[in-house]
Amino acid sequence: MAGTDAAPGKLTLLTREGCGLCEEFAAELETLRLRLALPPLDALDVDSEPELLRRYGHRIPVLLWDGIPIAVTHLDPGEIERLFRPRQSV
Repeated sequence: MAGTDAAPGKLTLLTREGCGLCEEFAAELETLRLRLALPPLDALDVDSEPELLRRYGHRIPVLLWDGIPIAVTHLDPGEIERLFRPRQSV
């Protein structure tokens, strides 16, 4: 999935109402999303689903790519770029 020529899948940001770190993460991610032409971002409150709350609790924000966590509590712009940059043919 990562680093392929396939179209990017679904991105979901798990947040919590009133979470300042989540707001910062979302703003930085939106800048990356526009620069890298990433797919639209869905946001979901972790408290809205018991399974998400059980799984992630206070370890938020979480960025999911097709349901797989690719960033937890900290956004690494270089890693996101590496994951979504198309592979160069050699």
